[in-house]
Amino acid sequence: MRRLTLSLGAHSYPILIGGGLLTAVDQIQPFLRSPRIALVSNTTVAPLYLERLVGAMEKAGIGVTPIILPDGEAYKNWESLNLIHDALLAARCDRSTTIVALGGGVIGDLAGFAAATYQRGVPFIQIPTTLLSQVDSSVGGKTGINHPRGKNMIGAFWQPKLVLADTDALQSLPARELSSGMAEVIKYGLIRDLPFLEWLEANMEGLMACDGQLLAQAIERSCANKAEVVAADEFETAKEGGRALLNLGHTFGHAIETGMGYGEWLHGEAVAAGTMMAAELSRRLGWLSAADVERVRALMLRAGLPVSGPDLGVSRYLELMSHDKKVIAGSLRLILLKGLGQAVIHADAPSADIAAAIEACSRA
Repeated sequence: MRRLTLSLGAHSYPILIGGGLLTAVDQIQPFLRSPRIALVSNTTVAPLYLERLVGAMEKAGIGVTPIILPDGEAYKNWESLNLIHDALLAARCDRSTTIVALGGGVIGDLAGFAAATYQRGVPFIQIPTTLLSQVDSSVGGKTGINHPRGKNMIGAFWQPKLVLADTDALQSLPARELSSGMAEVIKYGLIRDLPFLEWLEANMEGLMACDGQLLAQAIERSCANKAEVVAADEFETAKEGGRALLNLGHTFGHAIETGMGYGEWLHGEAVAAGTMMAAELSRRLGWLSAADVERVRALMLRAGLPVSGPDLGVSRYLELMSHDKKVIAGSLRLILLKGLGQAVIHADAPSADIAAAIEACSRA
């Protein structure tokens, strides 16, 4: 088992990575205020793991209220959030009840937002079951839901007490979901860790073949990178650098997800296409070479990811991007690359270059 700590003073918490952690009740019990949890999962993950986890909990004397939601990004909305609240109220859960998220990023975001809002805040534990959630969404405390006008526009910062990333769960992950998660792994190399990017280039085939040792290394390195960034800028308030750099490709990518309809493109697929747009824009600004952009493109393709987005039209992309959370005082702030391994926040990219980058990385 690999162990990291996200250092946030009184809100610090461990991130445990390894096989067989899904039912590691001995790791969970110290973080419970009472022997009672509300376990939030979905219709895809619950049949795989719910019975095992509930059995382990009940054997340890922990009562479980299961809450099973529909699966998919399309259900990351008010209705699903209220299903959780309804179940918590019906079961008379109190402030000592810990909400446990068992699933991917959608479940983690929904369960975390429910934990932040139910009775003004209850404890929360993440048990992520996808690569994307293990390397990104389960760490850092961002929770929320989507709105028809924009992704993740409603939510709260609410840190978990513990993150348990069981690498065994990745063995049952569909290939498309594995690729989606790999987009976020590649992101860490691009924004701040060039040696990691080079390691990914050397090991991508093994990672995509679900080599357990390689996946554990990639998850640990990704979480270590995110933990460092979040510890320095928990609430994404830094004007230069900071947590916003984790959003490489996301402004373009969120436009794809919203414009196509939530769930049509997986998050990592949209981020991959968005990252190519950001790389192309960085090239047009003179920061990346054509060879750099091709290097990024080649790695995305080896990870089974798209390297161009849908042809929504430049005006539609820009309209959707105007709703991004990084827009301040009407200024669109993009995460771009000064070089591979060196991301920056940039608010002065010429509109013509942004449009050209979108067109160059869009397909009919």
